[in-house]
Amino acid sequence: MLDKVKHVILVLSGKGGVGKSTVSTQLALALKEHGLKVGLLDIDLCGPSVPYLLGLEGKEIYQCDEGWVPIYSSEDKMLSVMSIGFLLKNRNDAVIWRGPKKTMMIKQFLTDVKWDDLDYLIIDTPPGTSDEHITVMECMKEVKCDGAIIVTTPQQVALDDVRKEITFCKKTNINILGIIENMSGFICPHCTTCTNIFSSNGGVELAKFANVPHLGTLPIDPRVGVLSGTTLSVLTELPDSTTALTFKSIVASLTKTVEAQ
Repeated sequence: MLDKVKHVILVLSGKGGVGKSTVSTQLALALKEHGLKVGLLDIDLCGPSVPYLLGLEGKEIYQCDEGWVPIYSSEDKMLSVMSIGFLLKNRNDAVIWRGPKKTMMIKQFLTDVKWDDLDYLIIDTPPGTSDEHITVMECMKEVKCDGAIIVTTPQQVALDDVRKEITFCKKTNINILGIIENMSGFICPHCTTCTNIFSSNGGVELAKFANVPHLGTLPIDPRVGVLSGTTLSVLTELPDSTTALTFKSIVASLTKTVEAQ
């Protein structure tokens, strides 16, 4: 039930391990800090990490006549969350389902959640270009999806996989809102010097190649990692950090683009 949602943004990646879920959660929290009412939907069936990242593990979801009721991250109800992780008994449980059952579950998550009025719904999707993505795209045909953010890391192997994701988006008519390069350099927590332990500017070059916007470059910052397991935004906890400044820029760019569409 997405009829009360003003804007829907997908977060995609060509491969796992690029920090897609971390970007999704911090993006949702950054939008919330800008006074917007946000929903975060985690449909990464094989690795539903959003409950862990937000410190919401162990929460139980309930069904009402209108569908599943999402979990609220705080009393102000500015951020609501739904994840398959809430259906698992513990973090170590594996989702061992064949394609049809996965497809059915994704459709339920996209159609049977009772969202309140939302300014933005961020959808954290599985990595790759599998059946799950096709299911998401089929469901999105019935609602207005503003587009997708694609997350990559600077290594060449990640960039190669993300090129496939870009091709997938273009073949399925998904608007690409931009590319975020994650884990680009390591920020020393003591001297704040950035060291490019992998490489750099891969996301910038890929954005140029695909002719899509480059939204920002996020470094590896151990101080940001400490926020995992909480509902704290990097904007409020580390306001002067490179990561916070980048997320501010991403939110400004996204909201401007989406509102103009």
